[in-house]
Amino acid sequence: MSEAPAPRALIAEDEPLLARTLSRLLGEAWPGLQLLGVATDGLQAIELGLAHTPELLFLDIQMPGRSGLEVAEALADDWPDDRPQPLFVFVTAHDGFALQAFERAAVDYLLKPATPERLALCVQRLQQRLAERCAAAAPALDARAALMQQVQSLAPASAPESDAERIKILRAGVGNTVRMIPVSEVICFEATEKYVNVVTAHGEALVRMSLRELMARIEDARDFQQIHRSVVVNTRCILSATRDEIGHYSLSLRGLERPVKVSRAFGYLFRPM
Repeated sequence: MSEAPAPRALIAEDEPLLARTLSRLLGEAWPGLQLLGVATDGLQAIELGLAHTPELLFLDIQMPGRSGLEVAEALADDWPDDRPQPLFVFVTAHDGFALQAFERAAVDYLLKPATPERLALCVQRLQQRLAERCAAAAPALDARAALMQQVQSLAPASAPESDAERIKILRAGVGNTVRMIPVSEVICFEATEKYVNVVTAHGEALVRMSLRELMARIEDARDFQQIHRSVVVNTRCILSATRDEIGHYSLSLRGLERPVKVSRAFGYLFRPM
């Protein structure tokens, strides 16, 4: 029986000294690990991750361009179906940053600066997970869904403060006009770089907040379902889900003429019962 190829890892860290230290310690703790290099921001981490599809990614939580969690979401969406899902280790300088969530869902997390002892434990966990994967490989779509659920569970709590406004009516801009849009009339929300596009049967308008913050502040979001890292739809508006020849779904929504793409991470929501 031939030996399994050496696992490959990508580091995403914008502080050069910390990146060099982590690379050196990894080389000492895991001599057989192939280090592919260092991404210095979130956008480069996505580009290199999809280009090389490594088995392991060490992601700094706070990076320019995209956070480590946003990088993980993007990779989960676009990861090739013929490649096993990557294992993520998140790196943070703040020991109070959602550590309970990390402990429940992440393969591991590291506090900066990493120590040889702590990294050795991390390596043991990663090696065990890779061995388990070789013993019993899960179906690609199920693995993708599990990865996406892991990423979502790692997101820092975004619930608003008790005295923050709870949203029933959206004040959304259309040029110089502000439209008052009841949340119940929204067909879907589409995140852009700085805004959220609010789509209704009567047109589209923009609100200046992140999709994560908006969904946390909506008073009753039970009818809304995320189908892409940048799209949330009103489930009452879903008419049908169509699967193409390569397994991607798109939704037909009541009141909207164009289809809306479902990312592969959320395709499992629309499989036949």
